[in-house]
Amino acid sequence: MANSVDIKYYLILAAVLFCLGMFGVLVRRNALVVFMCVELMLNAANLTFLAFAKQHGNVTGHVSAFFVIAVAAAEASIGLAIVIAVFRSRGTVNIEDIRTMKH
Repeated sequence: MANSVDIKYYLILAAVLFCLGMFGVLVRRNALVVFMCVELMLNAANLTFLAFAKQHGNVTGHVSAFFVIAVAAAEASIGLAIVIAVFRSRGTVNIEDIRTMKH
């Protein structure tokens, strides 16, 4: 295929996305930003699955990416519900301020 992109570029992009997400999780204190950074890391994993699926020509990577997308959707819905509940009770989404679960 003449327009095929080499797998190493996909893997480099996935590594960069994963590192950006990991950096955001470790540095940021806003719970919403942490969720977005986790989504970035999951999408980096999806990119890796799909790159290897393209390389080997099978559907295993696509199935894995589908499961990761399902887990990410569940994580986002449950996580956002928790963040909204915490914001309503405490008035903040700063992780430093919501360390304890009791009132």
